[in-house]
Amino acid sequence: MGREDKATWKANYFVKLVNLLDEFPKCFIVGADNVGSKQMQQIRISLRGNAVVLMGKNTMMRKAIKGHIDRNQSLEKIMPHIRGNVGFVFTRSDLVEIRDKLLENKVRAPARPGAIAPCPVVIPAQNTGLGPEKTSFFQALSIPTKISKGTIEIINDVHILKEGDKVGASEATLLNMLNISPFNYGLAVQMVYDSGTIFEPEILDIKPEDLLKTFLIGVSQVTAACLAISYPTIVSAPHMLINGFKNLVAVAAETEIEFKEATTFKEYLKDPSKFAVAVAAPVESAAPAKEAKKEEKVESEEEEDDDMGFGLFD
Repeated sequence: MGREDKATWKANYFVKLVNLLDEFPKCFIVGADNVGSKQMQQIRISLRGNAVVLMGKNTMMRKAIKGHIDRNQSLEKIMPHIRGNVGFVFTRSDLVEIRDKLLENKVRAPARPGAIAPCPVVIPAQNTGLGPEKTSFFQALSIPTKISKGTIEIINDVHILKEGDKVGASEATLLNMLNISPFNYGLAVQMVYDSGTIFEPEILDIKPEDLLKTFLIGVSQVTAACLAISYPTIVSAPHMLINGFKNLVAVAAETEIEFKEATTFKEYLKDPSKFAVAVAAPVESAAPAKEAKKEEKVESEEEEDDDMGFGLFD
């Protein structure tokens, strides 16, 4: 069977992308920089049955989505994020689970000149095993060294690259000489699309406890604002009622006004010793209880000794 011509291949690609957009409600927009064909195959195998990976040229992806926006307006939100070496991972499964599988399928790679460091790179203090003739590499990078037993030894840990730095020829050569492969490459999740909403992948790490905490902070702020302007709402009304009751009790305590709820407070104010007795009573009752427990424990220990059935010198 001959290979299909370019026009047919493009038409089939458009149909495939549109069908995936209709079939799957969720997808990742992923970056594929430094991902080889063999690694891509391994990623597809690991996601088989749970997700579908589709790569392609940005112009083709934009054209296919533009022709489908009339049927799904929310797809327009994806358009600004189709730039660079990107693709799609479509899924119906849990987004966090698929994201974790993508992160697991990473391959270690050496530093190459001109590459952008995806993470900080630290060279640990060590004996490199290199001869003194290689000292110039370390001097060019301002790495403190000394000669130990005829080889170069790095004295301290050195941060040679920061995240986002461009790898120079000297850094790449030195890392390769030390057999250090500092980078991990794989499909990097850039944006997440879920049922018409697009958001940053960091949002997937938000837990229900975090949402509850944020919600409670918002409720407390609304409550404080409503109390400050004396505006009754479902969150401020209970506090306003309690504050009003406190004011009524305070007025009743200073006047001859009587009502059921204020009677107890007035009695305490007239005879504070009643309150002292009420507090002391539980404390006093707790002491005999502790003594009783001690007596029970001693008795139980004596009974256990008696139940042994023989004396010390039997």
